[in-house]
Amino acid sequence: MSGHQKRLFTAGADPRAAAGLLLMVHGRGASAQDILSLAPHLHAEGFAFWAPQATNATWYPYPFLVPPQRNEPWLSSALALLGDLVDEAVGLGVPREKIWLVGFSQGACLSLEFAARHAGRWGGVAGFSGGLIGDRVERSRYTGDFAGTPVFVGCSDIDMHIPVERVRESSQVMADLHGSVMERIYPGMGHTITEDELAEANRHLFPVKGA
Repeated sequence: MSGHQKRLFTAGADPRAAAGLLLMVHGRGASAQDILSLAPHLHAEGFAFWAPQATNATWYPYPFLVPPQRNEPWLSSALALLGDLVDEAVGLGVPREKIWLVGFSQGACLSLEFAARHAGRWGGVAGFSGGLIGDRVERSRYTGDFAGTPVFVGCSDIDMHIPVERVRESSQVMADLHGSVMERIYPGMGHTITEDELAEANRHLFPVKGA
């Protein structure tokens, strides 16, 4: 595995006529269909849903907390794939401010990392059980201005894969880039997404629909 081929699964509205587009990124060992099953639980009526499929169901081979070069070239390939999909959506007439980036687990790490490296006015960003990638958070990697983009970061305080300190540091980076960050740490939740977490994310990411 040296890179990711473009394999895209879609649901919902035609992007050219959609209220917005959710770019949904699955976790390690999971599938595009798995993350698409989250779509009905989000207050994203009239949206297009795009979910790329990772080669061998893994975006990068090692844990997200190792030095980034250990996860190359897969990490760069995955980030480039997300960039290509954003460009494709923009080419169909969907402005970046109507594109939401949503991921779970490894997909949350990838979504947060991509967004932080390309900070601008997005529709929203959600990382369910994830954090910025690397053995340490390299602040110089993240520039730009989210211009108030709503960012939701949710995780357990005892997640076996995601240290809570990394979650908090990732939230701070997003806030420093002028994201409107909602961070939720759930005691004893484990590595999953709960109904309460979805309700909080909906309120923050889709304020008109989720009020």
